[in-house]
Amino acid sequence: MEAAVEKSALKGGEFLIKETQANNIFIPEEFSEEQKMMAAATLDFIHMEIDPNTERIENMEEGMMSGLMDKAGELGLLGVNVPEEYGGLGMSFNTGMLIADMMASAGSFSTAYGAHTGIGTLPILYYGTEEQKKKYLPKLASGEWKACYCLTEPDAGSDANSGKTKAKLTDDGKHYIINGQKMWISNAGFADLFIIFAKIDDDKKLSAFIAERTWDGITMNDEEKKLGIKGSSTRQVFFNDLKVPAENLLSERENGFKIAVNVLNVGRIKLGAGCINGCKDVASKSTQYANERKQFGVSISSFGAIKQKLAKMATKTFATESASYRAGQDIEDLISKLQSDGLEASEAKLKGVEQYAIECAMIKIHGSEVLDFCVDEGVQVYGGMGFSEEAPMARAYRDARITRIYEGTNEINRMLLVGMMFKKAMKGEIDLLGPAMAVGKELTGVPSFDTPDLSAPLAKEKEVIKNLKKAVLMAAGKAAEKFGPKLDHEQEVLMSLADMLIEVYVAESTILRTEKLISKYGEEGSKLYQNMAKLYLYEAVTKIKNAGDEAVACFAEGDELRVMLMGLKRFTKMDPVNTKELRQAVADVMIKENKFPYSLYN
Repeated sequence: MEAAVEKSALKGGEFLIKETQANNIFIPEEFSEEQKMMAAATLDFIHMEIDPNTERIENMEEGMMSGLMDKAGELGLLGVNVPEEYGGLGMSFNTGMLIADMMASAGSFSTAYGAHTGIGTLPILYYGTEEQKKKYLPKLASGEWKACYCLTEPDAGSDANSGKTKAKLTDDGKHYIINGQKMWISNAGFADLFIIFAKIDDDKKLSAFIAERTWDGITMNDEEKKLGIKGSSTRQVFFNDLKVPAENLLSERENGFKIAVNVLNVGRIKLGAGCINGCKDVASKSTQYANERKQFGVSISSFGAIKQKLAKMATKTFATESASYRAGQDIEDLISKLQSDGLEASEAKLKGVEQYAIECAMIKIHGSEVLDFCVDEGVQVYGGMGFSEEAPMARAYRDARITRIYEGTNEINRMLLVGMMFKKAMKGEIDLLGPAMAVGKELTGVPSFDTPDLSAPLAKEKEVIKNLKKAVLMAAGKAAEKFGPKLDHEQEVLMSLADMLIEVYVAESTILRTEKLISKYGEEGSKLYQNMAKLYLYEAVTKIKNAGDEAVACFAEGDELRVMLMGLKRFTKMDPVNTKELRQAVADVMIKENKFPYSLYN
């Protein structure tokens, strides 16, 4: 473990101002045999229990989802990150990410699973008293009890702290009486335990409570009729004089908003990872259909337009996977270090995730948007059949759409991650000002004619990454200078800056993973990964250039604008890439294998 701890040198957000070496990141090819066995067992569970029952799940057959959760509990899948002393498996953070990844192809079940193991269980694990942990965690880890998380209200969505649900302490101090309404509550229809957020009296901030289903005062509406994830339970929940024992206050009074934010950080990165296997599944099914479907006397997989779609699915998925496990291991390494320094386990986990909240938001955005891309292209590959409920793409298309909304909409997450980056800089946690000023001097100074050594594999691509970081620093630094504290209100600018940050992090993660794979498999053996890495970087450069142009045009004009646009052009320069050749090479592997181009766990 010590070696793993040593390599985690960068703080959250520091990827922008410091160079990362390939041997300092984790790649999924490095998962242990035990972790791979867990992943394989999860896939077996999906193939044996979920896939054959898709229609029954979608039709919300009575007891079906709850029964599947029971079976997942028996396999230990509900307690992956719950410590052994509370009935769980006590596995690492990145292992929890891996299981969420495997669950991505499980459709509605993945939502039920994520709501239970994440926002339903983690508040107690991270913030509960020892008595609360001993009482509830073993039941949640085994699946004997199922959990839900009651935060959203009709008038309190992204602005969660504006919730109107109220709690009042009884005169004898023994109970809180809760009244209010919650909506979009996943698992509510079969949950045994409710994490409830409410304001005590006239408090400005939320508090959190643990309630049990059997207590009087909990009622709910019928199941919501949803666009996708139809098999998951989603209901409005009403609390009418719900009597909660005082000892079931979770953490301290008015600490509810902090609980919500920190638990959602975990939910975000796991949601991003929880899209990966869904992307792979869609890519595999699209490849199989393209091989089977004949037009003009040949399989449509032989057509360039179809090959392009298949290769793009694989490339974007490879990129999300690379970034997800890089960030996940960084969190895990910091948690281990904090614990070795004497911090209590739950506090170490909270601080570990909080340090990388920027990366958590980026992974959530990227993973959900790549999944949306894949299902959309999957429908297109299937053509008319893609629009039919008889084929798998219609459900995948509907189910994917929610990922850009829950755990904070992607728009909210974009603004949050840029805000967090600037706040870290203002607190002195990371130095953005120095590197930004250096970029400004470079832009207006005499160009250097030093030629770096670009003979090593991917050396040119790594040089491109360095310059892309300069593009982000230039645009972000000038935006901060122009708007100051009011930058928080410039949502369009924030979202453009966020797109630049996301693409830099994901592209770098992809290049670094590929560099590591070259050392593992050799240049020839890693050709597939090199092709995907170069393809992704090429697209990232274009996105960063476009987002940068749009951002600076919002606040600069005249000569200043011309200089900045010139800088963006300079810092986003990349040699031309034969994307057709690279994509066809990736697609040809998929077509030959009749699935996603590489396998890690089965």
